[in-house]
Amino acid sequence: MACWKEIRSSSWIYPTLVLCIYGFFSMMRPSEPFLTPYLTGPDKNLTIDEVTNQVFPVWTYSYLVLLFPVFLITDYLRYKPIIILQGLSFIITWLMLLFFQGVLAMQWMEFFYGMVTATEVAYYAYIYSVVSADHYQKVTSYCRSITLVSTTVAAVLGQLLVSLAELSYFYLNAISLASLSLAFLASFFLPMPKKSMFFHKNHIPETPQGTMGQDTRSNAPTINEQPSCQEDKDVAKSSVVSRTLTQCQSDKHPCHMLVQLCKDLKECYCTKKLLYWSLWWALATAGYNQIVNYIQVLWDDRAPSQNYDIYNGAVEAAATFLSSVTSMAVGYVKINWDLSGELALGIFSALDAGSLFLMHFTTNIWACYASYLVFKSCYMLLITISTFQIAVNLSMERYALIFGFNNFVALVIQTIITVVVVDSRGLGLKIVTQFLIYGSYFAVIAGIFLIRSIYTIVSIQCKKETRNFSNGSQNIREQESETRL
Repeated sequence: MACWKEIRSSSWIYPTLVLCIYGFFSMMRPSEPFLTPYLTGPDKNLTIDEVTNQVFPVWTYSYLVLLFPVFLITDYLRYKPIIILQGLSFIITWLMLLFFQGVLAMQWMEFFYGMVTATEVAYYAYIYSVVSADHYQKVTSYCRSITLVSTTVAAVLGQLLVSLAELSYFYLNAISLASLSLAFLASFFLPMPKKSMFFHKNHIPETPQGTMGQDTRSNAPTINEQPSCQEDKDVAKSSVVSRTLTQCQSDKHPCHMLVQLCKDLKECYCTKKLLYWSLWWALATAGYNQIVNYIQVLWDDRAPSQNYDIYNGAVEAAATFLSSVTSMAVGYVKINWDLSGELALGIFSALDAGSLFLMHFTTNIWACYASYLVFKSCYMLLITISTFQIAVNLSMERYALIFGFNNFVALVIQTIITVVVVDSRGLGLKIVTQFLIYGSYFAVIAGIFLIRSIYTIVSIQCKKETRNFSNGSQNIREQESETRL
C-alpha cells in the first residue's frame, strides 16, 4: 500500500503507468494479422473483391474526414476524453467484427476503426501535458516501447493459437475484445490534464528547444555541424523555426488560435530542408499505409487461408522487431544527414519499390513475406531519420503541428490512390495489379530524391572546387607580389 501511495503521489510515474497499461491492452489484438482470412472465411463469407474494393477503402475515407477535427478537439478537450473515446471505438469495432454480418456492417466497422486511428494522437500527446519536460525522454521511451512489445506479443500469440491450438479466428477476435475492454477501463483512471499543447498551454513554455515526444529523437545523434548546402543555410540562420509558438496575448478564442496555427505552419514550411523532408514523409507514409492496409489481401491471394497454413502473425511479429532494431540503429549512426539524408531517402525508397515489385511478380508466399519485412524495415528506418530531421530545430508545439499536417497530407494522397486504384467506383483493380502501381509509386519517390541528392552533392562539390581555385589564384598572386618585392 505504501508503494502504491508513493506511485499515486508521483508527478509522472502514476500517469505513465496507467497510460502504458492502456497502451499495452489496446495493442494486444492477436486477431489483427488474420483480419482478411476472417472476413473471407466461413464466419463472414465475404468475397476477396468485396473486402478489397468495398470494405477496406472505408477506413481511409473515415480517417481522412475525422483526422483534422479530432486533432483540434483532442487538444481543446485535453486528451483524456479522446482516449476514452478511442477505447469505446475499439469496443464498437470489435463487437461489429464479431456479431454483425454483411458488407454494409463491415463498412461501418471500418468507419469506427477510422475513429480509432484518428484518435490515436491523444495517446502520444497526453503524457506531455501531465509530466514535466525533464521526464519527456523517459516517458516517451516507456509509452513507445510498451506498444511495440504488445504488438509483437499479440502477433506471436495469435500465430501460436492458430498454428498449434488450431483456434478459430472468431475466438481470436474475442480475445482481442477482452483486451480492449481492459484498456477502456484503464482509460478512466488517467488523471485529467490541466494544460494542453495549444488551447490551454502555459504562458511560460516548459519544453526546451529540440525536446520532443518521440523516442526516435532521444536516440538520434545531435547534429552540431552547420548545413553543408548553401540553399539550406536558412535553417541555421532562421530564428523562425527554433522559437516556440507565439503566445496568444489576451485573446484565447479558438478562432484566434487557429489563425496563429496557420501562420506558424506557413513559417515552418518556408524552410527548404523541412519542406523536402516533409514531402518525403507525406508521400512515403501514404504509400506505407496503403501497403499495410492491403498486404493481407495479397497474402491471401498468393496462399488462400482455406487451403494453406498461414503465418501472418509470425511475419508481423518479425516485421515489428526488425523495425524496432532499424529505428534504434539510427541513434548510433554518425552521418551528416543534412548532406546524405536525401541520398538515403532515395536509396531506401528504391529498395521499397523493389520489394513491392517482387511482391507483384512472384507467386511464392515466402518471397512475399520476405519482401514485406524489407519494405517495413526500410520505411521505419527512414521515418525515424525524417522525424529527427524535422523535429531537431522545432519546439514541441511546432513539431506536433507539422506532424499532424504531414499526416493529413499523407492521408489525402492515400485517399486519392484508394479512390482511383482500389475503390469499386474507380478502377477497382485486382490486388496483384495494385502492387504494381504501388511499386511504381515508390519508384517515383526514389527517383525524385535520388535526382535531388545528386544535384545537391554535385553543387557542393562544384562550390568547393570554385572556392579552392579562388584560394589558389589568390595565393599565387600573393607569391608573385612577394617575389617582386
